[in-house]
Amino acid sequence: MQNCFNENFLWGAASAAPQIEGAWNEDGRTPSIWDVAPSKKIKNGEDCHTSCDHYHHWKEDVALMKEIGLKSYRFSLSWSRIIPKPGMVNEKGIAFYNQLIDELIANDIEPMITIFHWDLPVWMQDMGGWYTNKIVDYFREYTEVVVRAFSDRVTYWMTINEPQCFIMNGHLQGAHAPFHKRALSLARLSENCMRCHGIAVKTIRANAVKKPKVGIAMATSAYVPENDSVEAIEEARRLSFESTIGVMSNKWWFDPILKGEKVNAFGIFRTKMKHMDEIHQPLDFLGLNVYAPSNDQDWTKEKHESKPGIPRTQLGWVIDGRVLYWAIRFMSERYELPIMITENGMANLDFQQLDGKVHDPQRVDFIHRYLGELKRAVSEGYEVIGYQHWSIIDNFEWAEGYDPRFGLIYVDFRTQKRILKDSAYEYKKIIESNGEAIEVWGKAISCLEQR
Repeated sequence: MQNCFNENFLWGAASAAPQIEGAWNEDGRTPSIWDVAPSKKIKNGEDCHTSCDHYHHWKEDVALMKEIGLKSYRFSLSWSRIIPKPGMVNEKGIAFYNQLIDELIANDIEPMITIFHWDLPVWMQDMGGWYTNKIVDYFREYTEVVVRAFSDRVTYWMTINEPQCFIMNGHLQGAHAPFHKRALSLARLSENCMRCHGIAVKTIRANAVKKPKVGIAMATSAYVPENDSVEAIEEARRLSFESTIGVMSNKWWFDPILKGEKVNAFGIFRTKMKHMDEIHQPLDFLGLNVYAPSNDQDWTKEKHESKPGIPRTQLGWVIDGRVLYWAIRFMSERYELPIMITENGMANLDFQQLDGKVHDPQRVDFIHRYLGELKRAVSEGYEVIGYQHWSIIDNFEWAEGYDPRFGLIYVDFRTQKRILKDSAYEYKKIIESNGEAIEVWGKAISCLEQR
């Protein structure tokens, strides 16, 4: 029986620099906006200054990735570690990522770089941050530095992670750094993010040593149809692009970036967006960060009945693996690009138990639920090139601090001891079987059964 997944499928896991690295003021690094977040803004008064200290534990962490069997690892770069102030390149920052990349390659793990994952340097924020169009030139310069430094070994590049979320949470709702509430700046913020993405794509292609594969990692959800009828599927498709509000709208971001089309949302983009030639650049793949269905999100226009007792993560996010299939299907059909799942995972209340291990059966179940739907999509012919579980390791979960644990690897934040969770060993089985070990309700599923 032919496997669903080709032999080059990029089974992996992901992380972000501000959530794992620590070493916030070492070796020439200057602060990001998350390093200076007021303690009252983070649960328990915590901060990201140490986190899981990946900066000093990178070799151990790569060894654990190898033990899990990862084929790829998606990580982000710290802008302020590489460019500590305007016009200065920090060679110690470059050296850190060089050694990480070399160690990954030595262990047969494909390094995949995200250029920006929410940790804007304080020096850039002081200049106006995402509010000023100056950021486009600074982002281009930063991108050129990292591409020249790493592209002789790195093929996969993602420009920006989830612009929807850091704009909404950080600049409209005031829940994340820099903790602003400036809803009237939405158009300017969005356009500057899109321009930075576009200029980064052009810069990567112009300077890469190896032929690059370039994408973007977008916060993505979809409506799950009420049933399998054509009418229900088409309604779910319509709602997936038309129902979500403003900055969290799939259409708001995806259509300008991927189709070069202005969006008539509140009359903002259609009348004011002036840089479509920069924004719309050809991509090699589309990264989707998928967690919960739009049916259950607060930012949708539709009203939904409360569903008490349904499965939820520690953060209250609904667990419904079907969203992964429908997100892949709807995005593939609309934008006609290969898909990479760049984030998918769950926060859990994990702790080391009396036997010294970390048992996380909910995450094991989550992995099979969601990967079963990934397998369904692949079996139906949708081109998916990889899956990056979020996350490789427990980390700093932004304003939620350290209580929510997303990792396949447990971290005792007091001692920095690492432990592979049960889910890590389960994922290892799936990777070793190239997806054949994926089960739904205790039953292995094959491509033929999916069809």
